[in-house]
Amino acid sequence: MVKFLNEKSCFIGDNVKIGENVVIYENNHIEGNCTIGDNCTLLPNNFIKNCEIGENCTLHSSVLEDSTVKSNVSIGPFARLRPNSVIESNCKIGNFVEIKNSTIRKGCKVSHLAYIGDAILGENCNIGCGVIFANYNGKTKNKITIGNHVFIGSNCNLIAPLHIDNDSYICAGTTVTNDVNMNDFVIGRVRQENKPNKAKKYW
Repeated sequence: MVKFLNEKSCFIGDNVKIGENVVIYENNHIEGNCTIGDNCTLLPNNFIKNCEIGENCTLHSSVLEDSTVKSNVSIGPFARLRPNSVIESNCKIGNFVEIKNSTIRKGCKVSHLAYIGDAILGENCNIGCGVIFANYNGKTKNKITIGNHVFIGSNCNLIAPLHIDNDSYICAGTTVTNDVNMNDFVIGRVRQENKPNKAKKYW
């Protein structure tokens, strides 16, 4: 059974297949060849086109196109999955996250304000706030591969092509341009310099 909170506000295309115990809130638009698995909740304001959504997923105010989402995934609010994105089971894709042509493996968290393009993430990775996968150099797109259990801190830039191996740790604010080996600790920041009593000249 599908439960609509406001069916008149929703559009469901002719080729959409919806499983059992699905709850659909107002202002959802689902078109193309879509499958929505059992026990999903579509909170308000999603646009979904040509996607396969697994069981027990929650989507909120997000745009998904030509992508696959496995089971037990939370997406949004305000996330965007561009074509050829695959989100495996037990992942969190949070607010203002954009993913394009990438595979996010089981148990990853990309909680907010990040861009992942042309990449493969291993299992159980954490991508911090403001992380950018710099996949385009102005002429060509390049890949970034990340191993399992990798922590990437907030406000990091990953410059493709790049490989980051298992169990590595990238500190917040780091720009990564070279490959990272297993269990490496990576930090690349300009050292802070405090100049006493100099701020007043800027006011």
